[in-house]
Amino acid sequence: MPSEPPEIHLAQVQFLTVAEVAAMMRVSKMTVYRLVHGGDLPAARVGRSFRVPKRAVEEYLRTAYFDAG
Repeated sequence: MPSEPPEIHLAQVQFLTVAEVAAMMRVSKMTVYRLVHGGDLPAARVGRSFRVPKRAVEEYLRTAYFDAG
């Protein structure tokens, strides 16, 4: 029987704004919006804004690395 992932409480999740994600990734805000709307980066909508879980950004960057050589 597969084990279930540990339950994460929303109070423990650190959310970032689109501007913070863009600065962290060193890309434009439009690039972050494209990633969110394309489903590559999960986000929560708060009013007219998006908030992205910090762990989602870290995981995206971790899996985005490739060997160009």
